[in-house]
Amino acid sequence: MGADWSLQRVALPFRIGDMKLGRAVLSLLVCDSYFMSRRGGLPPLPAAPLPPGCDGCLLRSQPVTDVATGLSRWQGWLRYVPQVYGRQLVDLHLGLEAYMARFSGKTRSTLLRKLRRFEAEAGGPADMRVYRTADELAEFHAVARELSARTYQERLLDAGLPDDARFVAEMRRLGEAGRAWGFLLFLHGRPVAYIFCPAEADALLYAYVGFDPAAAPLSPGTVLQLLALRVLFADGGFRWFDFTEGEGPHKALFATEQVQCADIYLLRPTLANTALVRARLAVEGAGAAAGALLERLGVKRAVKRWLRRGATSMGEGG
Repeated sequence: MGADWSLQRVALPFRIGDMKLGRAVLSLLVCDSYFMSRRGGLPPLPAAPLPPGCDGCLLRSQPVTDVATGLSRWQGWLRYVPQVYGRQLVDLHLGLEAYMARFSGKTRSTLLRKLRRFEAEAGGPADMRVYRTADELAEFHAVARELSARTYQERLLDAGLPDDARFVAEMRRLGEAGRAWGFLLFLHGRPVAYIFCPAEADALLYAYVGFDPAAAPLSPGTVLQLLALRVLFADGGFRWFDFTEGEGPHKALFATEQVQCADIYLLRPTLANTALVRARLAVEGAGAAAGALLERLGVKRAVKRWLRRGATSMGEGG
C-alpha cells in the first residue's frame, strides 16, 4: 500500500433531502493526499491484491474536468461517482488589498456595512479572538461547543463541533504542531459565531462553523469570515483557505477560485457492491422525483421551511 493510501471505514449515507434514512459502511483504501496536489489527474492506485475485507478505493475531492456521474465499469472496477461539485478556495497569497479589490464596489460596500453595523451594536471594534496553541484550542472548544449546540448546523445538519475527548485531544495535538486555528466572535461578551480550521498540506480547512441564530440579523458569520481572512492574509503562513466540499452563497462570495471535484468510488465488482450502489441511486432518484413534484405543486419552499423548523438559513453565512 502506498504512503498516500490508508484503510478506513467509510459511511455511505442514504438520505432524501435533509432526511436521513440510514447508511452503509464500507472498508476502503482512501487517498490521503491533499486534493490540490492531484489536479494533474488520478494518483497511482494501490497495487493488487487489496487487503482482506477491503471493498475498494475512494478518491475524495478528486479534481476532474470530464467525468460521468452514476455507476459504470472502469478498468475492472465498479466506478461510482455520486456527483460533481465545486470546491471553493481563497488564495491567501493574493494579499488583502488585492483580495478586497476582487469584489465589486457594491459587494465590498455591503461587507463593510455589515461589519460597521455589528460594531455599532457592540459599541466598539468587533471582539474576535484567535486560538492557536494547544491550551488556547482547548479553551476555544469549551466556548464554541456551547455555541454549537444552538446552531442550525448542529440541530439540522448534524454538523456541530464534536464533543468528545478524542476530538479535543486531536485539537490539542494540532495546536502543539501549529496546525490549527480557531476563531470566535463575541457580542457583549457572548459568543455568536465560530470557525475551526485544521490544516492540511498548505491549506486551512473550513471544517466546523456555526453562528447563533438569535444574532442572525447582525450577520455574525459573515463578519467573522471577513475578520478571520484579514488575520490569515496578514499571517501569510498558508497558501489556501479551503471551504471544503459543498457549495453555497457564503462560500461563493468569499472564494477566489473554484475547482471541479468528484468523490470517486472504485469498488470490487461484486454483486453486493453493485446492489448497494443501485439501491443508493434508487433512493437519490426517489428524492429528486419528490422534490420535483413539490416544486410543481408550489410547496417545496414551504416544506423545506417546515423541515428546518424556522432555523436561520446559512445562505448569507450568518
